[in-house]
Amino acid sequence: MLRKIRLTLAVVFFAIITLLFLDFTGTIHAWFGWMAKIQFLPAVLALNVGIIVLLILLTLVFGRVYCSVICPMGVFQDVISWLSGQRKKKKYRFSYSPAKNILRYTVLTLFVIAVIAGIGSFVALLAPYSSYGRIANNLFAPIYQWGNNVFAYFAERAESYAFYETSVWMKSLPTFVIAVVTFIAIVVLAWRNGRTYCNTICPVGTVLGFLSRFALFRISIDTEKCNACGLCSRKCKAACIDGKRHTVDYSRCVACMDCLDTCKHGAISYRWFKQETQTKNAEQTRSVDKEQINEARRSFLTATAILATATTLKAQEKKVDGGLAAIEDKKIPKRATPILPPGALSARDFARHCTACQLCVSVCPNEVLRPSTDLMKLMQPEMSYERGYCRPECTKCGEVCPAGAIHPITAADKSATQIGHAVWIKKNCIPLTDGVECGNCARHCPAGAIQMVPSDPQQEDSPKIPVVNTERCIGCGACENLCPARPFSAIYVEGHEMHRVI
Repeated sequence: MLRKIRLTLAVVFFAIITLLFLDFTGTIHAWFGWMAKIQFLPAVLALNVGIIVLLILLTLVFGRVYCSVICPMGVFQDVISWLSGQRKKKKYRFSYSPAKNILRYTVLTLFVIAVIAGIGSFVALLAPYSSYGRIANNLFAPIYQWGNNVFAYFAERAESYAFYETSVWMKSLPTFVIAVVTFIAIVVLAWRNGRTYCNTICPVGTVLGFLSRFALFRISIDTEKCNACGLCSRKCKAACIDGKRHTVDYSRCVACMDCLDTCKHGAISYRWFKQETQTKNAEQTRSVDKEQINEARRSFLTATAILATATTLKAQEKKVDGGLAAIEDKKIPKRATPILPPGALSARDFARHCTACQLCVSVCPNEVLRPSTDLMKLMQPEMSYERGYCRPECTKCGEVCPAGAIHPITAADKSATQIGHAVWIKKNCIPLTDGVECGNCARHCPAGAIQMVPSDPQQEDSPKIPVVNTERCIGCGACENLCPARPFSAIYVEGHEMHRVI
């Protein structure tokens, strides 16, 4: 019964969280966006004390049920492991192995240092929720969108508006490659050894594993009933049950309950833990764990900051002018400061909180958010206006961000938040290069920050050029996006390190 309850909850959480990354309409987020906000690392970075306390209490009472129910990466591994187990003679394919505590706590120490130092790229690589988010956004979402477009094709011919076509495009080649490599690594590890990633690399698993050693409810082995057949060890995907010695490594047990249904003698149960039921071997295991934890703490206190060099790799993106006609590719301008969405407050605050889960990228209806290729902020979203611009009425990114990197903001506040300012490039401007009237940037500026004035003040009939009022410009990118100049726009937006209200 316990295993069925766990499986049911895990399937529900996994399916809905996956849909959060696939749903480009925002419908799912309105009802189940809270599932992203209760993920452990996003809650920690968002300083969501209520969620943090709830997850800690959940672990202290029931063990690592977070890893087997709430975490999508954990459930994804279970799915792969289950598929592997469907092969003949592979039902009991695991075996007990000692914990790799030195590796676990070393990775955790480096992870904590990276969080404190604001090295978002390293944090994003190790965070389980973010890793799964990138897999879903880069690998699963295109398949989902292509399927939607097939339905939209037939719906249009049936004069139905139940579906509408959406564009499918690669937002960042480096992020796509990382998602593919992560997917392959997780699949290989889960296919062969179950929960290897969770119990050797995942920093969240290490933290919750430390807490789960003190859980009130745990897996317990009745030594009088157990005949040391070893079936529990061969079924345990966490490799944490030593059937011969009747011990369980609670720091690695994810409370999947598989062992309960495996034992033929009823020797394994999930119940209130009593100290007197523990053997000397278990006490020795805890003693070793404590020593290694102390070593990890000392290592953390003496560790030095991690340095990394930064390079900028920008790719060309195909643009459709106003959603009407395909035109020449527009190139991304070289910005001295990346543009961050309203609600990010500042570049420093954003880099420290963002886990690069790509949830905001997947829901952006204007296609202005894409993963960064900057090594120090690798995979964290930034804005670029080749495919659209940040419409003043849209606040979706702040609504879905689970880590507090993008704070919720109203449409009115967004219209008064300056995230950057427009810069005019004289040599690219069509009235001067082609001698024709334009004014696209001024016509479409929602803030009224651009005016067209004669290029020669002495001649009223001279070609008119744009003049930007940087005090009124909010950096939405409408001017850059709708500028007809190619391959580079004659006007582009330069980001601000610190956002301000105008």
